[in-house]
Amino acid sequence: MTDPVRVLLADDEHLIRGALATLLGLEDDLQVVAQAASGPEALAMARAHRPDVAVLDLQMPGLDGLEVAAELRHVLPDCRTMIVTGHGRPGYLKRALEVGVRGFLPKTVSASDLAGIIRTVVAGGRYVDPELAADAISAGDSPLTPRETDVLELAAHGTSIAEIAERAALSPGTVRNYLSSAAGKLGAENRHAAVRTAREHGWI
Repeated sequence: MTDPVRVLLADDEHLIRGALATLLGLEDDLQVVAQAASGPEALAMARAHRPDVAVLDLQMPGLDGLEVAAELRHVLPDCRTMIVTGHGRPGYLKRALEVGVRGFLPKTVSASDLAGIIRTVVAGGRYVDPELAADAISAGDSPLTPRETDVLELAAHGTSIAEIAERAALSPGTVRNYLSSAAGKLGAENRHAAVRTAREHGWI
């Protein structure tokens, strides 16, 4: 008999995480070895328990699921990563694939389907929800450069120009130029509107 697949569950919604852990625990070949409520906690639990697969919520405090997946790719390359999201915005899928995520699915997935997808991913396969894939294809790529994306992402947290400049190692004038350029490309009247548009498309 082979050892069960070791699963890490990371989701800041305790009720959802607890229910998933209980349901997955009913599967003979799956074992939830750790749970986490934030990105940093997910990384710490992954290092401590070395799971075969990490099922990560996209939106978590501290670090989001994509940031955790990117880090796990380096510190635990044998650990497969999956993103479960209630925010199926197209840009997230592209970013997920870029950081090596093997599964990308909505939170509406059933526990039995999730178990099957975990098995597929651990066996070396990949699963992308068909609707999310179709949305990503129809939305197209982000018009923003990587630097514009970085600066807009910092602005999304309500950070001041001076703070953005310090964190991005840029001058305040350069930050304003990047924000103005991003707003122009997105057809937004200011950086706040640009942040909203970029978020709606999953580009930040």
